[in-house]
Amino acid sequence: MGKRVYTTTEYGSFLSEKHIDGYVTLPDRTFQQLRQFVLSDQSSQLLGLTSKGALGEVITAKNYVGIIVLPDGAVIQILPKIYSVVKDDKAHSKSKKLLLQMLKTLREAPNHTLPPAQVDIVNMDVLEIFIRMFLDELLLLVQRGLKCGYENVQENLNLIKGKLLFSQQLRKNFAHQERCYVAYDAFTINRPENRLIKSTLLILERKSVNEKNRRDIRMLLQTMEQVDRSRSIERDFAQCVSDRSMKDYRNILRWCRIFLTNHSFTSFTGQERAFALLYPMEKLFESYIAAQLKRSLGGEAYRITAQDRSHWLFETSKKFQLRPDLVVHRRIDGAVFVLDTKWKLLNKTQRNLGISQADMYQMYAYQKKYGAETVTLLYPKTEWVDADEPLDFHGEDGFHVLVRFVDLFRVQESMTELQKLMEER
Repeated sequence: MGKRVYTTTEYGSFLSEKHIDGYVTLPDRTFQQLRQFVLSDQSSQLLGLTSKGALGEVITAKNYVGIIVLPDGAVIQILPKIYSVVKDDKAHSKSKKLLLQMLKTLREAPNHTLPPAQVDIVNMDVLEIFIRMFLDELLLLVQRGLKCGYENVQENLNLIKGKLLFSQQLRKNFAHQERCYVAYDAFTINRPENRLIKSTLLILERKSVNEKNRRDIRMLLQTMEQVDRSRSIERDFAQCVSDRSMKDYRNILRWCRIFLTNHSFTSFTGQERAFALLYPMEKLFESYIAAQLKRSLGGEAYRITAQDRSHWLFETSKKFQLRPDLVVHRRIDGAVFVLDTKWKLLNKTQRNLGISQADMYQMYAYQKKYGAETVTLLYPKTEWVDADEPLDFHGEDGFHVLVRFVDLFRVQESMTELQKLMEER
C-alpha cells in the first residue's frame, strides 16, 4: 500500500476534514501533525497557521517547495506555482518535472539527472524520486566497487599485533597476562564514507514505500553487511577523504548529507519529527536561469558571473555591497549586461503589473555602478500577462530597464531571445 500524498503549490492551503474548493483536505491526524510542524521552532518561514472563522484553522504554504514527510508517513508535496488554477494531475506532473529540473542546477544539490524514462515519475512523489536518484548513483558506485581504507582498530587479543596500549593493558588485563590490548590498522570496507552510505540506506528503508526503491535498498544493504552504521554522522563526514581517488563518492555523499541531516534549506532532525526537504523558489529560479543562460551563451564571446560582488553602493567606505544575480560581460567590447531574477507571478490587474518600486531602485543602482548597457528584470511567464509584448522603462537620465518573461517550459527559446537582445546592443 502506497503512502498518502497530498499535493499543493506555493501559497496553497490545507484544511482538516473539510472539503472546500481551493483547499487541500487532510485527515485530522495528519493535519495536527502538520500543525505541530508549523509550530516548531524553525518552520514559521515555511508554512503559516491562521484561523478563518467557519473554516477553522488553515495551514498555508509559503514560497518554499519540496516535500515534508510527517511521522504517520503522510507526504506533503509542495510544487512551484505556475498556473493560476491547477485543474488536473497533468499540470501537477509538469510542475513536478520543472521542480526536478530546477533542483539539478542548485550548487548545494547533487549534480544528478532525472530518472530513466522507464521510471514513472508522474505517479511518484518527490521524495521517492529523490530516493530513486540516490539509488541509481549508488548502484553505479557499487558496480565500480566500494572503496576500502585503513581503519584504526583496538582489540583485546591473545597475541601482540600492531602497538600495545599500556594503559588499557594494565586496566583491562591485570589478571589476564596472556592477553594483549593492542591497536593496529586494518584494511577494511568499514570506512567513514561507507558508514554514511549504510546509515542513509537504513533511513530510506523506513521512509520509502515504492516497491522498486525498497527492493534496491535491501539489495544494497546486503552488499554492505561488513559496514557498520555511523555512530557519529558529524565525525564521519569530517573524516571523509576528498581526493581524486574518491571522486566517485562525491555526489553520493551529497545525497547522504541531504538525507542524514535533512539538509536542503531547512534543518529538521529527530525520528519523531517531520522530515523536510524544502527549497526557496527565489533561489531555485535564480539558479535555474543562471544555468540556462550559461548554456545559451557558452563559449568565448561572453563571461557570466552569478551573484557578482565587485561593486558597493558606497565604494570608498565599502558599504552596502551590490549583488546582482547575473552579470554578463561581452568580451569583444567589454559591454556589461545586468540581469536580476524575480520569482513573482506578475498580473496585469495590479499596479505596474506588481513590479515593486524597491526592485526598480535596485536596478537603477546596478546600471549606474556597473555602467551597464541594459539592466533586465526576469520574471516567470504566466497566463496573467502578455509576455510577448516587450515591457521597457526609460528614464530621462538614460536609465533603461527591460522586463522580460521566461517560459519555464520552453526555456531555451527565452534564453535565445535574451542572447539576441545582448547582441543587438
